[in-house]
Parts: sequence; structure tokens; C-alpha cells
Amino acid sequence: MTVKLNPNEVVLKAGDTNQIIENKTIEGKLIVTNQRIYFKPLEEKGSFFNLEILFENILEVIFYNKGMFLVKGLNIITRDGRSFSFPLKKRDEIGQLINKMY
Repeated sequence: MTVKLNPNEVVLKAGDTNQIIENKTIEGKLIVTNQRIYFKPLEEKGSFFNLEILFENILEVIFYNKGMFLVKGLNIITRDGRSFSFPLKKRDEIGQLINKMY
């Protein structure tokens, strides 16, 4: 799996996660760069589910815990009202980094 970076773009953090889209769970990586947030599916045929969020489009980042086993994650709300939920083991590190960037 490779992500094409823009000029002067550097990967700051990455973590394994999944995205639930239309009742399908898509396994992938959440990648935070100095210019954007990117979700890249692990399977090449899942490239339809690539997701890019620019920092200027982020309205809010919400930290959450779910369930009895306390699944930690981030919920990213964009200015156009869309919500993206990412369960992450490195939730605190990645969430704090995103909060500094937008």
C-alpha cells in the first residue's frame, strides 16, 4: 500500500483502523500528514473507499469510547456536516496531533 504525497508533504503519524461505509467494514490505515488526513484501504480493490480530509475542512474532532471492552476512536466532523468514525489504538496521540493542525 502506497500513498502518493503532495510536494512538501510529510507523514506525521499512521495507525490501523477501519471505516464502516454502507454496512461494509473496510480495513485500512489512517494517515496524518502535515497537509491532510488520509484513509487508505488495505485491499487494492477497495480504492473506491479512499478518503481525504483537508485540515481546513475539519469542524470538530471528538474522542470516543464504545462498548464493554472500551474501543477507543476518533470521530471527525467536517464543515459540510459529514461524520467519519475511526477506531484507533493510538487515538490520543493521533487526536492531539489533528487538533494542533486544524
